[in-house]
Amino acid sequence: MTKEKVLQLLGLATRARMTISGEEMSVSEVRKGKAKLVILSEDASDNTSKKLHDKCKSNGVEIRVFGSRYELGHAIGKEERVVIAVTDSGFAKKLISLIEEINRGRADDQNSST
Repeated sequence: MTKEKVLQLLGLATRARMTISGEEMSVSEVRKGKAKLVILSEDASDNTSKKLHDKCKSNGVEIRVFGSRYELGHAIGKEERVVIAVTDSGFAKKLISLIEEINRGRADDQNSST
């Protein structure tokens, strides 16, 4: 499973108007209960990461760390984005499963190399 599949699905969700990007807009969607998944870039600042993890936890929203700010931005047709909120449960479930599959693959690679 490749990163490209996740990025392509994010692009599709964006074209379907099922994503919100940017920290403040994403936090607003989490507070309103509209966000089903928040994707945070791997290179997000510690402050942004803590803020979003706390907001998602307190509002019962799934959060995943994935890709760089440039990869996330490019996937949705923007320059760079640190945070993307997915507002559709179908897209959210598929993205979560793809990201977890990639993470499992990384864990398997690390275990086999030790």
